[in-house]
Amino acid sequence: MTMPPPIAASRPVSSPQTGPHRLLSHLVAKHAAHAFRKPPAAYSLAAFRRFLGAWDRRAAPILDIGCGTGESTSTLARLEPGRLVLGIDQSAARLARAIARAQQPANALFLRADMVDFWTLLASEGIAPHAQYLLYPNPWPKPRQVMRRWPAHPIFPSVLALGGYIECRSNWQVYVDEFALAAKLLTGRVPQVESFTPDAPLTLFERKYRASGHLLYRASLAAPALNPAAP
Repeated sequence: MTMPPPIAASRPVSSPQTGPHRLLSHLVAKHAAHAFRKPPAAYSLAAFRRFLGAWDRRAAPILDIGCGTGESTSTLARLEPGRLVLGIDQSAARLARAIARAQQPANALFLRADMVDFWTLLASEGIAPHAQYLLYPNPWPKPRQVMRRWPAHPIFPSVLALGGYIECRSNWQVYVDEFALAAKLLTGRVPQVESFTPDAPLTLFERKYRASGHLLYRASLAAPALNPAAP
């Protein structure tokens, strides 16, 4: 029997930040007060139309954000066979590997799109996902990179406003704590934050980090949707 190649050790995240960025609360309040307006790219519009064509509207979709090669999308699709699970990524090469994987669940749909565009299009159509998963990596750990992290991005108020179950995972506790703080400021709800050991890793990164001895963290909450379109 052919054995899979060993997983290379991964370095822990290194950053001078030891807690949420000092400007995070200010940035969240600023972004919440001003609508984020960015015209979607043509390829994102095409992906969104593919989604609408594939969705039967009987059950709200699940979003796997930055799905990479799609391992997590496939797993989520098997766990939720009655829902369309969208694996969304900007990399055509990574998505090609996802699509080529044997025995993909029929309810997994892989889309190349800018996630910011896709969230904006969902909001414009009033489509509330059943669940959203923000999995590894992203954390952009340098303090000056704070706005590259989702909790401090101008789109984040729209992400929370879409509603549904939302879960963020990382091997950098600061990133998860920033997600939890931003979510609390925007929704008034306190996310559950914990370190955890997955029984079955959702992603290749999660498997690699666990094998490298990293602590893993997640934050989750159920956010109220503003304009739900499906149960």
